[in-house]
Amino acid sequence: MTNPGPAVSHPPAGQEVDTSEGAAVAAMIVDVPVPQPTLPKAFAAMMARDFRVLRRNSVDTLTRTILQPLLFVFVFAYVLPKIGGGFTLGGRGGTANGAAAGAVTFATILVPGLMAMMLMMQGFMSVTLPLVFEFSWQRSIEDRALAPVPLPLLAIQKVVAGASYALLAGLIVFPIVLLVHAAGQAPDVHVTSWPLLILILVVAALFISSLGLLCGTVIDPRRMQSLLAIVLLPATMLGCAYYPWSALHSIRWLQFAVLVNPMVYMSEGLRAVLTPQVGHMPLAVVLPVLIGGTVVSTYLSTITFTRRVHS
Repeated sequence: MTNPGPAVSHPPAGQEVDTSEGAAVAAMIVDVPVPQPTLPKAFAAMMARDFRVLRRNSVDTLTRTILQPLLFVFVFAYVLPKIGGGFTLGGRGGTANGAAAGAVTFATILVPGLMAMMLMMQGFMSVTLPLVFEFSWQRSIEDRALAPVPLPLLAIQKVVAGASYALLAGLIVFPIVLLVHAAGQAPDVHVTSWPLLILILVVAALFISSLGLLCGTVIDPRRMQSLLAIVLLPATMLGCAYYPWSALHSIRWLQFAVLVNPMVYMSEGLRAVLTPQVGHMPLAVVLPVLIGGTVVSTYLSTITFTRRVHS
């Protein structure tokens, strides 16, 4: 027996087939524009998404960013001088406003130190903490991984976004330190080179953000709280924020031990271009460390990020 094959339906005799609807559907399929995503457009879209989230949380973000430097400046530059415990570096004799002639006020030392501290904390935490949620059991990182960009570029976008947050936090320190201080405790700030200042700020923000991405992709998210307590707190306390690196000459072992801390180079670089009258590391040492560290940590973080997403 032969197979008759599938039955073919024919329109009734005398009835014409209306092909206009089918032709319209076919035209829509053929003429549909082919999406052509480009890396710059996709990168800009992801950055715009992050800034939109930042804008929605602007009140909470600004509160957390302003509160810490404000408390430091209020205590060290206002309260302590008012109660007779103000700190000055160098200088002899006295002046009408209560500060020693030629002395460097503690607010002057705090300006680059607090900027480096805010760069360190915001740049690190703005990258590391979101990774805890993105790599959790919900795996929300997979939504970002679907973007039409290579995974290493996605890692770089996270570094750039974290650096942007860090720069914002670092710049907020300026008006706080300039406005909040006791009489005679105003900071003495002289920008020696604006291009160098911008370079150090940008490179330092990228450096610490890439380190945040590296740590966030290597360390177990369940141990992230321990990381912040064990690594971030000592790094800020021993990062030459409250004293110049040269002042540690009387504790030689500590002066050399803190050289493994990236915040030391951030503080000393900013001190060199903002308060050159205070002893500081030469920029010939600071800049290669910051630039080289940024390149190395960014490269390693792209590798660890890619492996973590694939795992």
